[in-house]
Amino acid sequence: MKKILEHIKTNTYPRFYLFYGSEKYMIAQMKNQLKKALVSPEDTMNYSYFEGKKADVEEIAELAKTLPFFNDHRLIILEDTGLGKKTNEDFLEQLKECADTTVMIFIEDDADKRSKIYKFLSKEGHAVSFEPAKDAELIRWLQSLLKKEGKQMSSSVIRSFLNRCGSDMFTLKNELEKLISYTGERQDITIRDLDELTSSQTTNQIFAMLEAIARKQRDKVLGLYYDLIELKESPFGILALLVRQCNQLIQVKDLTSRNSSNAAMAKAMKVPPFVVGKLKDQAKLFRMETLYRMTEACARTDEQIKNGRINDRVGVELLLIEFSGKEAEIG
Repeated sequence: MKKILEHIKTNTYPRFYLFYGSEKYMIAQMKNQLKKALVSPEDTMNYSYFEGKKADVEEIAELAKTLPFFNDHRLIILEDTGLGKKTNEDFLEQLKECADTTVMIFIEDDADKRSKIYKFLSKEGHAVSFEPAKDAELIRWLQSLLKKEGKQMSSSVIRSFLNRCGSDMFTLKNELEKLISYTGERQDITIRDLDELTSSQTTNQIFAMLEAIARKQRDKVLGLYYDLIELKESPFGILALLVRQCNQLIQVKDLTSRNSSNAAMAKAMKVPPFVVGKLKDQAKLFRMETLYRMTEACARTDEQIKNGRINDRVGVELLLIEFSGKEAEIG
Protein backbone atom coordinates (compact mmCIF):
# COMPACT_ATOMS: atom_id res chain seq x y z
CA MET A 1 0.00 0.00 0.00
CA LYS A 2 2.91 2.36 0.69
CA LYS A 3 4.01 1.87 -2.90
CA ILE A 4 0.58 2.90 -4.21
CA LEU A 5 0.63 6.04 -2.06
CA GLU A 6 4.08 6.80 -3.47
CA HIS A 7 2.69 6.43 -7.01
CA ILE A 8 -0.03 8.97 -6.16
CA LYS A 9 2.45 11.35 -4.54
CA THR A 10 4.82 11.30 -7.52
CA ASN A 11 2.04 11.05 -10.14
CA THR A 12 3.79 8.07 -11.75
CA TYR A 13 1.67 4.96 -12.24
CA PRO A 14 2.15 1.49 -13.70
CA ARG A 15 -0.37 0.46 -16.33
CA PHE A 16 -1.82 -2.30 -14.16
CA TYR A 17 -2.87 -2.89 -10.57
CA LEU A 18 -4.21 -6.17 -9.23
CA PHE A 19 -5.98 -5.95 -5.86
CA TYR A 20 -7.15 -9.15 -4.21
CA GLY A 21 -7.90 -10.57 -0.78
CA SER A 22 -10.60 -10.54 1.87
CA GLU A 23 -10.07 -7.04 3.32
CA LYS A 24 -12.62 -5.24 1.14
CA TYR A 25 -12.45 -1.98 3.09
CA MET A 26 -8.78 -1.37 2.29
CA ILE A 27 -9.31 -2.43 -1.33
CA ALA A 28 -12.11 0.14 -1.61
CA GLN A 29 -9.92 2.80 0.03
CA MET A 30 -7.01 2.23 -2.35
CA LYS A 31 -9.31 2.06 -5.37
CA ASN A 32 -10.97 5.35 -4.43
CA GLN A 33 -7.65 7.09 -3.75
CA LEU A 34 -6.33 6.09 -7.16
CA LYS A 35 -9.57 7.14 -8.84
CA LYS A 36 -9.47 10.53 -7.13
CA ALA A 37 -5.85 11.04 -8.21
CA LEU A 38 -6.32 9.94 -11.83
CA VAL A 39 -9.69 11.37 -12.91
CA SER A 40 -11.98 14.13 -11.67
CA PRO A 41 -15.47 13.14 -10.46
CA GLU A 42 -17.16 14.66 -13.52
CA ASP A 43 -14.76 13.09 -16.04
CA THR A 44 -16.84 10.38 -17.71
CA MET A 45 -14.73 10.38 -20.87
CA ASN A 46 -11.64 8.92 -19.23
CA TYR A 47 -13.20 6.65 -16.61
CA SER A 48 -14.78 3.24 -17.22
CA TYR A 49 -16.08 0.72 -14.70
CA PHE A 50 -16.86 -2.95 -15.41
CA GLU A 51 -18.24 -5.46 -12.91
CA GLY A 52 -19.11 -9.14 -13.04
CA LYS A 53 -18.34 -12.05 -15.31
CA LYS A 54 -20.29 -10.65 -18.27
CA ALA A 55 -17.99 -7.67 -18.79
CA ASP A 56 -17.32 -7.03 -22.50
CA VAL A 57 -13.70 -8.11 -23.05
CA GLU A 58 -13.42 -6.51 -26.50
CA GLU A 59 -14.75 -3.18 -25.25
CA ILE A 60 -12.29 -3.22 -22.35
CA ALA A 61 -9.37 -4.04 -24.66
CA GLU A 62 -10.27 -1.21 -27.06
CA LEU A 63 -10.62 1.30 -24.25
CA ALA A 64 -7.24 0.23 -22.86
CA LYS A 65 -5.59 1.10 -26.19
CA THR A 66 -7.35 4.47 -26.47
CA LEU A 67 -5.52 7.66 -25.48
CA PRO A 68 -7.17 9.83 -22.84
CA PHE A 69 -9.25 12.87 -23.78
CA PHE A 70 -7.77 16.12 -22.37
CA ASN A 71 -6.35 14.27 -19.38
CA ASP A 72 -3.05 12.62 -18.49
CA HIS A 73 -4.59 9.21 -17.89
CA ARG A 74 -7.47 6.93 -18.71
CA LEU A 75 -8.71 4.81 -15.78
CA ILE A 76 -10.43 1.43 -16.17
CA ILE A 77 -11.64 -0.48 -13.11
CA LEU A 78 -12.52 -4.18 -13.47
CA GLU A 79 -14.23 -5.54 -10.36
CA ASP A 80 -14.95 -9.26 -9.93
CA THR A 81 -14.80 -9.82 -13.68
CA GLY A 82 -12.50 -12.85 -13.35
CA LEU A 83 -10.18 -11.30 -15.94
CA GLY A 84 -7.50 -10.70 -13.31
CA LYS A 85 -7.96 -14.18 -11.87
CA LYS A 86 -8.23 -16.56 -14.80
CA THR A 87 -6.10 -16.21 -17.91
CA ASN A 88 -7.90 -15.25 -21.11
CA GLU A 89 -5.19 -15.67 -23.74
CA ASP A 90 -6.71 -13.26 -26.30
CA PHE A 91 -7.29 -10.61 -23.65
CA LEU A 92 -3.76 -11.07 -22.30
CA GLU A 93 -2.30 -10.44 -25.76
CA GLN A 94 -4.37 -7.28 -26.12
CA LEU A 95 -3.24 -6.03 -22.72
CA LYS A 96 0.30 -5.97 -24.06
CA GLU A 97 -0.85 -3.23 -26.45
CA CYS A 98 -2.40 -1.15 -23.66
CA ALA A 99 -1.55 2.56 -23.93
CA ASP A 100 1.07 3.87 -21.51
CA THR A 101 -1.47 6.51 -20.42
CA THR A 102 -4.02 3.86 -19.38
CA VAL A 103 -4.25 2.65 -15.77
CA MET A 104 -6.24 -0.53 -15.18
CA ILE A 105 -7.26 -1.74 -11.72
CA PHE A 106 -8.23 -5.42 -11.50
CA ILE A 107 -10.10 -6.29 -8.30
CA GLU A 108 -10.65 -9.98 -7.50
CA ASP A 109 -11.49 -12.03 -4.41
CA ASP A 110 -8.28 -14.03 -4.78
CA ALA A 111 -5.46 -14.69 -7.24
CA ASP A 112 -3.60 -17.65 -8.70
CA LYS A 113 0.08 -16.75 -8.60
CA ARG A 114 0.83 -19.56 -11.06
CA SER A 115 -1.42 -18.12 -13.76
CA LYS A 116 -0.13 -16.17 -16.76
CA ILE A 117 -2.38 -13.22 -15.99
CA TYR A 118 -1.04 -12.87 -12.44
CA LYS A 119 2.57 -13.10 -13.64
CA PHE A 120 1.90 -10.50 -16.34
CA LEU A 121 0.06 -8.04 -14.09
CA SER A 122 2.61 -8.33 -11.28
CA LYS A 123 5.54 -7.96 -13.68
CA GLU A 124 4.12 -5.11 -15.75
CA GLY A 125 2.24 -3.52 -12.87
CA HIS A 126 1.67 -3.88 -9.16
CA ALA A 127 -0.16 -6.77 -7.43
CA VAL A 128 -1.29 -6.36 -3.81
CA SER A 129 -2.89 -8.85 -1.44
CA PHE A 130 -5.24 -7.22 1.09
CA GLU A 131 -5.67 -9.51 4.08
CA PRO A 132 -7.36 -8.86 7.45
CA ALA A 133 -5.29 -6.59 9.64
CA LYS A 134 -3.87 -7.85 12.93
CA ASP A 135 -5.33 -6.52 16.18
CA ALA A 136 -2.43 -4.12 16.74
CA GLU A 137 -2.97 -2.56 13.30
CA LEU A 138 -6.72 -2.34 13.84
CA ILE A 139 -6.20 -0.65 17.21
CA ARG A 140 -3.94 1.99 15.65
CA TRP A 141 -6.46 2.55 12.85
CA LEU A 142 -9.37 2.88 15.29
CA GLN A 143 -7.38 5.29 17.45
CA SER A 144 -6.68 7.48 14.41
CA LEU A 145 -10.40 7.56 13.53
CA LEU A 146 -11.28 8.44 17.12
CA LYS A 147 -8.68 11.19 17.25
CA LYS A 148 -10.14 12.85 14.14
CA GLU A 149 -13.51 13.01 15.91
CA GLY A 150 -12.12 14.24 19.22
CA LYS A 151 -12.97 10.94 20.91
CA GLN A 152 -11.05 8.33 22.87
CA MET A 153 -11.37 4.76 24.15
CA SER A 154 -9.23 3.02 26.70
CA SER A 155 -7.20 0.02 25.52
CA SER A 156 -9.54 -2.40 27.28
CA VAL A 157 -12.62 -0.84 25.66
CA ILE A 158 -11.03 -0.97 22.20
CA ARG A 159 -10.20 -4.65 22.68
CA SER A 160 -13.74 -5.34 23.83
CA PHE A 161 -15.00 -3.46 20.75
CA LEU A 162 -12.89 -5.71 18.50
CA ASN A 163 -14.09 -8.85 20.30
CA ARG A 164 -17.71 -7.86 19.75
CA CYS A 165 -17.47 -6.60 16.17
CA GLY A 166 -14.78 -8.80 14.59
CA SER A 167 -12.02 -7.66 12.23
CA ASP A 168 -14.01 -6.58 9.15
CA MET A 169 -13.07 -2.93 8.68
CA PHE A 170 -16.35 -1.93 7.02
CA THR A 171 -18.26 -3.27 10.04
CA LEU A 172 -15.85 -1.69 12.51
CA LYS A 173 -16.11 1.74 10.87
CA ASN A 174 -19.91 1.53 10.74
CA GLU A 175 -20.12 0.55 14.43
CA LEU A 176 -17.62 3.22 15.46
CA GLU A 177 -19.60 5.92 13.64
CA LYS A 178 -22.71 4.87 15.57
CA LEU A 179 -20.79 5.10 18.86
CA ILE A 180 -19.41 8.54 17.99
CA SER A 181 -22.88 9.79 17.13
CA TYR A 182 -24.42 8.21 20.24
CA THR A 183 -21.93 9.80 22.65
CA GLY A 184 -22.49 13.31 21.27
CA GLU A 185 -20.22 15.90 22.87
CA ARG A 186 -18.82 13.43 25.40
CA GLN A 187 -15.16 12.61 24.72
CA ASP A 188 -14.83 9.18 26.33
CA ILE A 189 -16.50 6.11 24.83
CA THR A 190 -17.07 3.59 27.61
CA ILE A 191 -17.86 -0.10 27.95
CA ARG A 192 -21.43 0.89 28.79
CA ASP A 193 -21.74 2.58 25.40
CA LEU A 194 -20.57 -0.64 23.77
CA ASP A 195 -23.13 -2.64 25.72
CA GLU A 196 -25.90 -0.43 24.41
CA LEU A 197 -24.87 -0.09 20.77
CA THR A 198 -22.50 -2.84 19.65
CA SER A 199 -24.16 -5.97 20.96
CA SER A 200 -24.47 -9.08 18.83
CA GLN A 201 -28.07 -8.12 18.05
CA THR A 202 -27.39 -6.97 14.49
CA THR A 203 -25.41 -10.10 13.59
CA ASN A 204 -28.13 -12.29 15.09
CA GLN A 205 -30.78 -10.40 13.12
CA ILE A 206 -28.91 -10.94 9.84
CA PHE A 207 -28.49 -14.63 10.68
CA ALA A 208 -32.22 -14.94 11.38
CA MET A 209 -32.99 -13.04 8.19
CA LEU A 210 -31.05 -15.56 6.06
CA GLU A 211 -32.89 -18.42 7.73
CA ALA A 212 -36.25 -16.76 7.05
CA ILE A 213 -35.21 -16.20 3.42
CA ALA A 214 -34.40 -19.91 3.09
CA ARG A 215 -37.83 -20.77 4.44
CA LYS A 216 -39.53 -18.13 2.23
CA GLN A 217 -40.99 -16.33 5.24
CA ARG A 218 -41.30 -12.91 3.60
CA ASP A 219 -43.16 -11.21 6.46
CA LYS A 220 -40.51 -12.30 8.94
CA VAL A 221 -37.68 -11.18 6.63
CA LEU A 222 -39.19 -7.71 6.24
CA GLY A 223 -40.00 -7.52 9.95
CA LEU A 224 -36.34 -8.18 10.80
CA TYR A 225 -35.29 -5.58 8.23
CA TYR A 226 -37.58 -2.91 9.70
CA ASP A 227 -36.31 -3.79 13.20
CA LEU A 228 -32.73 -3.14 12.05
CA ILE A 229 -33.78 0.18 10.51
CA GLU A 230 -35.36 1.11 13.85
CA LEU A 231 -32.03 0.29 15.50
CA LYS A 232 -30.48 2.96 13.22
CA GLU A 233 -28.71 0.43 10.99
CA SER A 234 -28.22 1.91 7.54
CA PRO A 235 -29.72 -0.04 4.60
CA PHE A 236 -26.27 0.08 2.99
CA GLY A 237 -24.74 -1.49 6.11
CA ILE A 238 -27.43 -4.19 6.16
CA LEU A 239 -26.65 -4.96 2.52
CA ALA A 240 -22.95 -5.32 3.35
CA LEU A 241 -23.76 -7.70 6.22
CA LEU A 242 -26.01 -9.78 3.94
CA VAL A 243 -23.17 -10.14 1.44
CA ARG A 244 -20.77 -11.06 4.24
CA GLN A 245 -23.15 -13.74 5.54
CA CYS A 246 -23.69 -15.19 2.04
CA ASN A 247 -19.93 -15.28 1.47
CA GLN A 248 -19.42 -17.08 4.78
CA LEU A 249 -22.04 -19.67 3.81
CA ILE A 250 -20.31 -20.17 0.45
CA GLN A 251 -17.00 -20.69 2.25
CA VAL A 252 -18.55 -23.18 4.66
CA LYS A 253 -20.18 -25.19 1.87
CA ASP A 254 -16.91 -25.24 -0.06
CA LEU A 255 -14.82 -26.29 2.96
CA THR A 256 -17.41 -28.90 3.96
CA SER A 257 -17.19 -30.43 0.49
CA ARG A 258 -13.44 -30.80 1.10
CA ASN A 259 -14.09 -32.58 4.43
CA SER A 260 -12.42 -29.79 6.46
CA SER A 261 -12.79 -30.03 10.22
CA ASN A 262 -14.60 -27.33 12.19
CA ALA A 263 -11.29 -26.23 13.67
CA ALA A 264 -9.72 -25.89 10.22
CA MET A 265 -12.76 -23.95 9.00
CA ALA A 266 -12.60 -21.60 11.97
CA LYS A 267 -8.93 -20.91 11.28
CA ALA A 268 -9.46 -20.40 7.53
CA MET A 269 -12.47 -18.11 8.03
CA LYS A 270 -11.06 -16.33 11.11
CA VAL A 271 -14.21 -16.92 13.17
CA PRO A 272 -14.77 -18.71 16.51
CA PRO A 273 -15.45 -22.49 16.26
CA PHE A 274 -19.00 -22.13 17.62
CA VAL A 275 -19.83 -19.77 14.72
CA VAL A 276 -18.73 -22.44 12.24
CA GLY A 277 -21.28 -24.85 13.69
CA LYS A 278 -24.09 -22.32 13.25
CA LEU A 279 -22.99 -21.51 9.70
CA LYS A 280 -22.81 -25.20 8.75
CA ASP A 281 -26.39 -25.72 9.89
CA GLN A 282 -27.63 -22.71 7.96
CA ALA A 283 -25.60 -23.56 4.84
CA LYS A 284 -27.60 -26.79 4.49
CA LEU A 285 -30.67 -24.66 3.71
CA PHE A 286 -29.11 -23.16 0.56
CA ARG A 287 -27.74 -24.43 -2.73
CA MET A 288 -24.34 -23.06 -3.71
CA GLU A 289 -25.68 -21.55 -6.95
CA THR A 290 -28.42 -19.81 -4.97
CA LEU A 291 -25.86 -18.14 -2.69
CA TYR A 292 -23.83 -17.01 -5.70
CA ARG A 293 -26.98 -15.62 -7.29
CA MET A 294 -27.85 -13.77 -4.09
CA THR A 295 -24.40 -12.14 -3.85
CA GLU A 296 -24.65 -11.06 -7.50
CA ALA A 297 -28.09 -9.54 -6.85
CA CYS A 298 -26.66 -7.70 -3.82
CA ALA A 299 -23.84 -6.34 -6.01
CA ARG A 300 -26.37 -5.03 -8.55
CA THR A 301 -28.39 -3.31 -5.81
CA ASP A 302 -25.18 -1.89 -4.34
CA GLU A 303 -24.28 -0.36 -7.73
CA GLN A 304 -27.82 1.04 -8.22
CA ILE A 305 -27.70 2.71 -4.80
CA LYS A 306 -24.21 4.17 -5.37
CA ASN A 307 -25.23 5.50 -8.80
CA GLY A 308 -28.35 7.09 -7.36
CA ARG A 309 -30.71 5.00 -9.46
CA ILE A 310 -32.61 3.79 -6.40
CA ASN A 311 -33.12 4.85 -2.79
CA ASP A 312 -31.03 2.72 -0.41
CA ARG A 313 -33.90 1.72 1.88
CA VAL A 314 -36.21 0.84 -1.02
CA GLY A 315 -33.43 -0.97 -2.90
CA VAL A 316 -32.61 -3.31 -0.03
CA GLU A 317 -36.31 -3.87 0.71
CA LEU A 318 -37.00 -4.90 -2.90
CA LEU A 319 -34.00 -7.21 -2.79
CA LEU A 320 -35.30 -8.94 0.34
CA ILE A 321 -38.76 -9.29 -1.24
CA GLU A 322 -37.11 -10.93 -4.25
CA PHE A 323 -35.06 -13.31 -2.10
CA SER A 324 -37.97 -14.38 0.08
CA GLY A 325 -40.63 -14.73 -2.62
CA LYS A 326 -42.33 -18.08 -3.21
CA GLU A 327 -41.07 -18.04 -6.76
CA ALA A 328 -37.45 -17.53 -5.70
CA GLU A 329 -35.30 -20.63 -6.12
CA ILE A 330 -33.89 -20.60 -2.63
CA GLY A 331 -33.04 -23.70 -0.63
